[in-house]
Amino acid sequence: MNVYFSCAIIGGRQDQVIYAALVEALLEDGHEVPTAHLSSASVMEEEAIISPQEVYERDSAWVKACDAVVAEVSTPSHGAGYEIALAICSGKPVLCCYQEGRRVSKMITGNSSPGLEVFSYRTADELIKRARAWLEKVEGELRPFDPGRPM
Repeated sequence: MNVYFSCAIIGGRQDQVIYAALVEALLEDGHEVPTAHLSSASVMEEEAIISPQEVYERDSAWVKACDAVVAEVSTPSHGAGYEIALAICSGKPVLCCYQEGRRVSKMITGNSSPGLEVFSYRTADELIKRARAWLEKVEGELRPFDPGRPM
């Protein structure tokens, strides 16, 4: 699956190790993650050379082309919020996850949009396990009906 990974860039660098563990797991599972670079420790240098318009056009196109969005929302981010809303309005399934005990916008936690799931986690291992289960469920829903496939 083509999975758009969303996270805080400017304010969320303290969570970079968690972002990297999640993205690494998604890639290991064979998913295409066009935003894998966001989990890199050097993302600020990489993104500094791209204009705001280029980022907007690139990221909007990636959201529209993806099969699903996985957003780590422990740190507030205008960009991640925008990407989540764009995905929901585009009919994409969205998973928002955050570290237990962190304050998350009620626009996320109170959202009952179809296809949106929100959960908190305690460890990176728990995050990865739950994200994998969610993606497996989404992938099953996206797969065309095969009458020969066991249910």
